[in-house]
Amino acid sequence: MKKYEIMYILKPELDADQIKAANANLQKILESNGAKIEDVNEWGLRDLAYEIKKERKGYYVVMKLSTSDTKAIDEFNRLTRIDVNVLRYLITVSE
Repeated sequence: MKKYEIMYILKPELDADQIKAANANLQKILESNGAKIEDVNEWGLRDLAYEIKKERKGYYVVMKLSTSDTKAIDEFNRLTRIDVNVLRYLITVSE
């Protein structure tokens, strides 16, 4: 199984319930496609190094997971591109 690390940044104007719902939705996408989530680390609201989509702050979340095929990663990629609450995301293979 390959191990991945995903970092994504949510819009800063989301309240606690919306952040919780967005995190649950993104985790559900991965789990329903065969990924096993090992750790979720919420960094909270932080300043961005530069403006992204006219935002100066963002809510950072880092997720560590493992999966045997890329189906979960591909689906996560596809759905986060169209999610209006996600400012930016990065998927890396961690070995």
